This record gives sequence, structure tokens and C-alpha cells, in this order.
Amino acid sequence: MTSTHTADDILRTVTEIAVAETGIPEGELRPDADLRGMAGVDSVRVLRMVAKIERAYDIELEDQDVFGMSTLDDVVTVVGKALREAAA
Repeated sequence: MTSTHTADDILRTVTEIAVAETGIPEGELRPDADLRGMAGVDSVRVLRMVAKIERAYDIELEDQDVFGMSTLDDVVTVVGKALREAAA
């Protein structure tokens, strides 16, 4: 089985979840922006975003991957990896 999710699809979903959880307008959430320094983003909100992402894709992200993420691009990479592993 293979994953049919493209990086653009994952970025769109992750951005929607980040906007809903942080209240930061989509236009301010650039894929390469460091989320850790943005107003409205704290560890609790990040964990809520991770939980929503896991539910959206029916995956479980590794703790070491979650703690290494700082940008939406990082999230897309980690989710893509988890989807490929789940499909293998």
C-alpha cells in the first residue's frame, strides 16, 4: 500500500489545524516560520495540534520527531514519514 498524500496536501491540512489551534491568520503562517517564537503558540497548543494531525491522518507521531519540529515544513516532513511507514 502507498500513501497518496502529497506534501502540498499535508501542508494545507497542517496549516488549517495550526490556524484553528493558534488563531494566527493563515497568511502569517509561512511554511518556514519558526512556530516556537510566534505569539499564541505554546507547548500545550503544539501538543493539541499534534493530536489533531494524528487524528486527521490516523497516525501516531514519534515523540523524538514531535520535539524536533519547529516549522510547518518540519511537520510536513514528519507526517509524510509517518504516512509512508504506515503504508509500508
